[in-house]
Amino acid sequence: MGAVYLAEHTLLGRRAAVKVLQPNLSSNQDIVQRFFNEARAATAIADPGIVQIFDFGYHTDGSAYIVMEFLEGEPLDARLKRHGRLAPDEALRILRQVASSLHAAHGRGIIHRDLKPENIFLVADREVAGGERAKILDFGIAKLSNNADSKVKTHTAAIMGTPMYMSPEQCRGAGHVDHRSDLYSLGCVLYHLVVGRVPFDGEGIGEIIAAHMMSAPPVPSQQVPGIPPAVDTLILRLLAKRPEERFATAGELAEACGALLGGGTLPPTVGPVAATVMASGTSPGAITGAPSLTTLSGSATAAPVASTVAPAAPKKRGGLIAVGAIAAVGAAIAGVVLLGGGGGGGGGGAGAGTGTAAAVPNGSAAPTPPPTPAVDTAAIAKLVTEARAAADADKWADVTRLAGEALALDPQHADARALADTAKRETQNQAAFAQFTAAVDRKDTVGAVGAYEQIAAASIYKARASAAYDALRLDYVASTRDQAKKLAKAKKCDDLDSLASAAERVFPDAGTAAREIECKGARTHKPGGTTVATPGPGTGSGSGSGSTQPEVKPADTPAKVPGDIDGDGIPDVR
Repeated sequence: MGAVYLAEHTLLGRRAAVKVLQPNLSSNQDIVQRFFNEARAATAIADPGIVQIFDFGYHTDGSAYIVMEFLEGEPLDARLKRHGRLAPDEALRILRQVASSLHAAHGRGIIHRDLKPENIFLVADREVAGGERAKILDFGIAKLSNNADSKVKTHTAAIMGTPMYMSPEQCRGAGHVDHRSDLYSLGCVLYHLVVGRVPFDGEGIGEIIAAHMMSAPPVPSQQVPGIPPAVDTLILRLLAKRPEERFATAGELAEACGALLGGGTLPPTVGPVAATVMASGTSPGAITGAPSLTTLSGSATAAPVASTVAPAAPKKRGGLIAVGAIAAVGAAIAGVVLLGGGGGGGGGGAGAGTGTAAAVPNGSAAPTPPPTPAVDTAAIAKLVTEARAAADADKWADVTRLAGEALALDPQHADARALADTAKRETQNQAAFAQFTAAVDRKDTVGAVGAYEQIAAASIYKARASAAYDALRLDYVASTRDQAKKLAKAKKCDDLDSLASAAERVFPDAGTAAREIECKGARTHKPGGTTVATPGPGTGSGSGSGSTQPEVKPADTPAKVPGDIDGDGIPDVR
């Protein structure tokens, strides 16, 4: 979208980084608004962990620019690529600094909405523990929630962010996304730091979005043995689907990281997250080893923390986690709780289920195995009824939760299984429909077509989108035909051919409509690198037939594709 230059103040000799938007993009007010939003958001926060903005405006040639602090160091994603993953204590040290600075941003009513390793920059700073400071970059799509009249707020219907780090509420395109969405993103970042890969990945954006909305994240220590249980608890609390089950504030998260680094324990967890981790019988102990101080400690004398561990295994492309697997985990947890409840009476039952026969003293009765709990059919029927009602209201997250609870009681229940499978499919279709609607609203034809094609043909969302899709196609065909007529009138036949090629990649009939317009100017073609002129009919020159069939656009000048911002011939996702 632009370029970054290293600059120096002519009088002060101070270096700065200057981000300059391309001139053609600087005329797009939506893009400039997002570009300047970064400057406005960053200047509203007074915190050493937020990159400083010195100035922003327009250059003499009309290009928008931002002058910001020049940073010497490396982005967090570069460190991850170099080492594979980080040691838990180093990851917590970085996350504590980020959470502390993010708390300052949230205090100003600013929600970042695009936190990821690429937007966290590490710079040398002897004044903080570990000898480096984490700085948060790129507030380009930040939401300034305190100012309802702000012109720099983003469209609430648009799904914006980086899918692998987006919260469930962001994935739904919800109009109200508060500061706890950033905490979920930090949970994805911390997971990536200690495990070496993100918690949810897939072959397509829709698959990743659906996983964020309905799938339970894999427990980190099950992916990388040796991660402390307390870190499992912290990450899974951040990755809770419901915002109210996460930490209340980023400041509370920073304190929790500090407690673990200092040898303490986590504060109490709300909701079911703690039970999921604690059912195995482990306790949320502190990270072993020497305490590591962080930004909040104010100490400049702490020794650096060991920074790396062995690289992670090669990344595998995986699909969605089946709801049935979630239910099975839930059933196993319930079994552990039930068995543990009667452990107060002697050692006779301690060997049950271990595969080792326990010696029975002479004259005493053999221990009675714990009874198998009966299936609560009434509770299951109630959950299934509620899940069906939620499905009728398109509340697929609720369907997933209710069906999962029913399957936890009876993993073989056919109706609950069918509802869970439907929710899995329709969650992806709903996410694609939300992307389609947002693209239509912002007149992004290419984005709308791509989202529409991701909706399954049998889905209710396909039918809901069809009318808008047909209207979009008719408008696009008519607009393409009008543009083709103007180019033909100006005898710009090469441009007309490029328009036709680009249009048919969006709607085939739009390309056909453009090719039907006769152009009587000359065409330029480069077969095998040789440039030849193909005259149109009536020019009286050349030995060719004067055919008006469109020629292929030269490979070194790709056709302009609607929605393509950076000129690579591929529509860009907003």
